[in-house]
Amino acid sequence: MAVSSLYQFNPSLSSKFPSKPHLLLRALSGRSQVGEMIVDIRRRRSRMDRIVVLSSHSNAKVLKFNRKSRYGQTLSHSDEEEEEEEEDDDDDYFDKNDPLLDDEFAEPADYEVDGKRFNSRKKINDGESVQRQLVVRSGRSIQEKRIAGNVYLSKNKRMEADSSYMGSKEKLKPKVSSKNKYELVSEEIELNKRWFPLFDYLTTLGLKESDFIQMYERHMPCLQVSVCSAQERLEYLLSVGVKQSDIRRILLRQPQILEYTVENNLKSHVAFLRGLGIPHSKLGQIIAVSPSLFSYSVENSLKPTIRYLVEEVGIDEKNIGKVVQLSPQILVQRIDISWNTRCIFLSKELGASRESVLKMVTKHPQLLHYSIDDGILPRINFLRSTGMRNSDILKVLTSLPQVLSLSLEDNLKPKYMYLINELCNEVKSLTKYPTYLSLSLDQRIRPRHRFLVALKKAPKGPFPLSSFVPTDESFCQQWGTGLDKYLAFRQQLLLEKFAKKYDRQG
Repeated sequence: MAVSSLYQFNPSLSSKFPSKPHLLLRALSGRSQVGEMIVDIRRRRSRMDRIVVLSSHSNAKVLKFNRKSRYGQTLSHSDEEEEEEEEDDDDDYFDKNDPLLDDEFAEPADYEVDGKRFNSRKKINDGESVQRQLVVRSGRSIQEKRIAGNVYLSKNKRMEADSSYMGSKEKLKPKVSSKNKYELVSEEIELNKRWFPLFDYLTTLGLKESDFIQMYERHMPCLQVSVCSAQERLEYLLSVGVKQSDIRRILLRQPQILEYTVENNLKSHVAFLRGLGIPHSKLGQIIAVSPSLFSYSVENSLKPTIRYLVEEVGIDEKNIGKVVQLSPQILVQRIDISWNTRCIFLSKELGASRESVLKMVTKHPQLLHYSIDDGILPRINFLRSTGMRNSDILKVLTSLPQVLSLSLEDNLKPKYMYLINELCNEVKSLTKYPTYLSLSLDQRIRPRHRFLVALKKAPKGPFPLSSFVPTDESFCQQWGTGLDKYLAFRQQLLLEKFAKKYDRQG
């Protein structure tokens, strides 16, 4: 039988049990764990004088014959055993749950005393493995050293031993998992860990934790889609021209798109758009602007809308693709109500004919989305305030309906004031050059006017609005100056304006 257990010898031990060797064996092996001997280095006070070698399979505790009870009385060997049983819950060193106390390599030793057969240890569960190293030096305390870096298996969980662990009271615990990176989401909604793979994938497309909360509140079932299905659908959208930078906006506006299958939904809607004459290069832009179109039936909703625009509104079928490109929302709008209400309003307010409204809608279909009270009417009233008559306003709007989309305070009013005060022009000139209202005041109107003034080439009297229409190259050729010189002048003008704005804010 192999030997490795080490503990102090006491000559009086055998004399106390002359006729009861089984008590001696019990005293040596009681309450022991099967495996290699572990020495309680904190309870030893004297140096080891002699070493008794017993079976490594008994794994008996070190006996101390000079121990006293917690009340100061000297303990007999049988009392000592009872005392240790009382102290079981207060044991500072041995931990029953410590995986290092189970040794899968130790075999139970069978022995016979007074005709009865005993087993020195209980059977150890398979799979619980340990590795130890005992270092014994003569004249020194025996120390237990656990091998650093070894990996121990307990209940199919990986546990890593700490090289600095020397008789610690703490149990060897599994590694703690990394902090949940979706903690912010879990604070706002009832988070399901099965959604994590989908979150991980969507994160690669630019979505943030706050986006997942918004998607949950907008349409929670979309988060239950498998990551494979979501990837297939989004990759299809990317293949038809949707930019990856637009995926986040699409999902925030229409998270249901994760549930739409490629074969039964996405492909049929893309085919519908292509059938309207929309080029492939424009498909991604239309989807990004109006992703909700996938939630409408092609046969029962989208095609009837197109049919209404052609048959009732009067848009030329050849122009339908252009109209949809300009305003994809027109496909998901109650077009009959929008068309009738605005047509009636413009007819009453400005005396517009049906043909005039049709021209406005064909050039600028967004007109059908603008609020009458908060959008269209205030701009008409502003043009009236400048001295325009209804016929002039109608002429401007028919030629440039985009005027109805311009801001009053930041666009229309400043341009009008510059027209009157700086260009010395009349408001009626706008009926001839309504494009003036759509041009940038800082990037085109003011720089060109100031540049010609600086060159002393500006005409006397009203400044011609036609000078603002051509490109920069044509403008410089028209006035006989270099393009680089003009661009440098414009840049300096913009910097001066920025500096003034910064000073006012400071």
